[in-house]
Amino acid sequence: MSKEMLTMVFSCVFLGSVLISSISQIMLKKSADKTYETTLREYLNPLVIIAYAMFFCSMLITMYCYKYVDVSAGPILESAGYIFVAVLGYIFLRERFSLKKIIGMAVIIAGIALFSFGGMIPLFN
Repeated sequence: MSKEMLTMVFSCVFLGSVLISSISQIMLKKSADKTYETTLREYLNPLVIIAYAMFFCSMLITMYCYKYVDVSAGPILESAGYIFVAVLGYIFLRERFSLKKIIGMAVIIAGIALFSFGGMIPLFN
């Protein structure tokens, strides 16, 4: 497999890792919205434990992906997490999209697209 193809594949895996991390954040928020009898139960419940395990796995996947993805591309791909969390929050937490959120997500998507396709646009060569 060519280097460009490996980079593309592991960029997608990297985005999958960001999605896993975003899901774990939503799970932690769901857990934080509940009340517990004790502080110990608050931190040692299945939802929190699974969410932290997912977050840990996400970090391991991300670190492995850096073998094939440029370090400069990492923060750009990580910024997709803001969009994932906003969309998942809308679906699972019934959070609303404000105009500022929509504009912010559009700017993030534009930045990711600009970085991703920057080498293909003659203006940026």
